[in-house]
Amino acid sequence: MTIMTLQNIMAELKARGNEGVKKILLKHGIKEPFFGVKVEDLKIIQKRIKKDYQLSKDLYSTGNADAMYLAGLIADENKMTKSDLSAWIKQATSTNISEYTVPWITAESNFGHDLAMEWIDAKKEFIAAAGWSTLSSLVAIKPDNELDIQSLKTLLKRVENSIHQSDNRVRSKMNAFVIAVGTYVIPLTDYAITIAKKIGDVKVNMDGTACKVPDAIDYIMKAKNKGALGKKKKMARC
Repeated sequence: MTIMTLQNIMAELKARGNEGVKKILLKHGIKEPFFGVKVEDLKIIQKRIKKDYQLSKDLYSTGNADAMYLAGLIADENKMTKSDLSAWIKQATSTNISEYTVPWITAESNFGHDLAMEWIDAKKEFIAAAGWSTLSSLVAIKPDNELDIQSLKTLLKRVENSIHQSDNRVRSKMNAFVIAVGTYVIPLTDYAITIAKKIGDVKVNMDGTACKVPDAIDYIMKAKNKGALGKKKKMARC
């Protein structure tokens, strides 16, 4: 059985790299260096490792976007410190890392709410966007009785008042937050829809990709029609 060291994992990532995938990811905000490994291939490696705190930190520190994404998949949420997570967000220059990997593991950690609230006030666009993404993950995995409903209402009002003046990626993640609250927090579904109506269309520059800004009301109503409102996720990362 092969010992999972940083060196042999990096070698495997390089071997699994795909130039076609890499070209697509470059258009979606992923920055060099990386090999272009499919997420499904990263999950094959994840299944072998499961969770490994030190290895996840070693992988993340390479600065390779594929390795950083894998680091988030194998990170041990119970061992990640506030310092670890703060360092990770500062290093997360690719959007898949700053808006997904780091927010996912942060939401699952013991510091999700504190760091999310700190990050949404950051001057750097990618960190502020990460804060809103973390909040979205938190409401998706935490039972409603563990959430501060009044605080979430205040945050929804903040989105209403500031979304159109916020930076591009922050607008995108604020919109996603409205959707997340409306979908996962039943006591606030109606309020989230009200906020979405007041906000109206959200304009986000997608850098020439085919991606579209999801309509919050439409998204929430589809979840309602499927009977999926309030159905929490077991974990944030995927």
